[in-house]
Amino acid sequence: MSDLLLSLVADYGAIMLFATTFLSCLAIPMPSSLMMLAGGGFVASGDLGLTTAVSSAYLGAVAGDQTGFQIGRKAGTWLARAPKRKALLSKANSLTTRYGGPGVFLSRWLFSPLGPYVNFGGGATGYNWAGFTLWGALGEAVWVILYVSLGYLFADRITEVADILGNASGFLAALVVTIGLGIGLRHAMKQPRKS
Repeated sequence: MSDLLLSLVADYGAIMLFATTFLSCLAIPMPSSLMMLAGGGFVASGDLGLTTAVSSAYLGAVAGDQTGFQIGRKAGTWLARAPKRKALLSKANSLTTRYGGPGVFLSRWLFSPLGPYVNFGGGATGYNWAGFTLWGALGEAVWVILYVSLGYLFADRITEVADILGNASGFLAALVVTIGLGIGLRHAMKQPRKS
């Protein structure tokens, strides 16, 4: 599938970059990082303009974030009506408010596999839309500029760079989830047992 998408970047550069970053922000499996690296490679070869590559990938990512946030907002309204979920949603809302901005920012580029779920979760918990948009837009700028630049600099080694970045990003995301689960278990074990 990646080979097909890469060939489509050569033919439909801006549209493909927009579409893959948009869909990846909605948790639809897309090799968006690889596509941005390829976009940078096409910029290096002169087949795609730098402004076109960066702006189309960036706009797709921001639009995907906003769509995911709104989907989460609709789901959060529905969840808030369920009595058993209300307390859980309230707790998630307080955590999102406390750590939201930096969490949104880092999930755009450093822990990018978590990004779509932060989009949905931010909307579902009622996180401030303006704050989400600001932090998300800043994080997406880092993500897009980083990957397109690396594609430009290492145009002849795109697959190797994609493998390294994918493994590092996946490891970091797994580490964050593991730490979160550990903290949750520790907290649960400290709670008094009900008889």
